[in-house]
Amino acid sequence: MGDLAGKVALITGSGRGMGRSHALIMAGRGADIVVHDVLKEEADKTAEDVRAMGRCAFVSYADVSDVAAMREAVKEAEAELGGIDILVNNAGIGGERTGIEGVDEAFFQRMYDVHVKGTFFATQAVIPGMKERGWGKIVNISSMWASTGHPTGATYIAAKGAILGLTKSWALEFAPWNITVNAVTPGGVITQMVLEKGGMDYVREASKKVPLGRYAEVEEMSYPVVFLCSPESDFITGQVIGPNGGQSIVGI
Repeated sequence: MGDLAGKVALITGSGRGMGRSHALIMAGRGADIVVHDVLKEEADKTAEDVRAMGRCAFVSYADVSDVAAMREAVKEAEAELGGIDILVNNAGIGGERTGIEGVDEAFFQRMYDVHVKGTFFATQAVIPGMKERGWGKIVNISSMWASTGHPTGATYIAAKGAILGLTKSWALEFAPWNITVNAVTPGGVITQMVLEKGGMDYVREASKKVPLGRYAEVEEMSYPVVFLCSPESDFITGQVIGPNGGQSIVGI
């Protein structure tokens, strides 16, 4: 499934966690990878592992919210690897676990800069090439909580909700160029970010709310992402896929 031979994929935030998993699985299916992360050592490690699989890797350390830097990174990556066929807007930061009183203006702004501004302008940077080639795949990473809400994460969830709005609008805007745009809304995933905020005690407690009884491994988020980047999903656009173990079942 999901032959990506000859494709170039840019995955923001691919130094660790889900982004790293997306990068390695896509490389395993034949794609060359634009590795992006503000974490230099982590980005370099992902790139090293991509190359060890026999694929090419270009590395960018740009802050996803720095529009000029991301635009330049895309330009340099296209010059080295060729046109970017796939974009996964994965870069993100953790949400607050407080009520409204715990959010200051700087935190609020950073949340939107990374998730919404970053997603918007990374997409803007790759779209001209996709339009020229008449093909492209964009997958935006939102969150299960964007569909359900959460009592202690309104800023994070509002930013992730905005990504769903971009997904649906872009699916319509880009369809004439055969560019599909979809979103993945992960539920609980065992990532370094989650462990740093709450540890395994938090994961074990939160897993009790999941019908399948556990948090996901990062690869279980990558498989739907890779599917949405593959030719098998060519007739799917504007859709939201929620791998969450049954914790959120959203009706039509």
